[in-house]
Amino acid sequence: MSLLLRRLPLAARRCSKTRGSGGGGSFFAEGKSEPGGNLFGETPPPPGQSRKWESWEGPWYATFGAATAILVIGLSARPNSSLTSWADKQAAEKRAAA
Repeated sequence: MSLLLRRLPLAARRCSKTRGSGGGGSFFAEGKSEPGGNLFGETPPPPGQSRKWESWEGPWYATFGAATAILVIGLSARPNSSLTSWADKQAAEKRAAA
């Protein structure tokens, strides 16, 4: 048992060297391509022109807009089912009965 505990830090140190901590194969190693400065690699349109949407963008915006509208309308029209409102109704009924 104590042999296992003594060898664990050595094995952990050996493992950390192979996981890309500066051994040349990490993400920040030399030889990786540098960022070009354009968002998603897309070059901006010339001045005076607008960016052309791709085929998926219109349906994506429409779907998320409709889902947002349905949620806003649906959640604002839901019935009041909180515990405090139920207790207030019960207390008012008991007061009226007494």
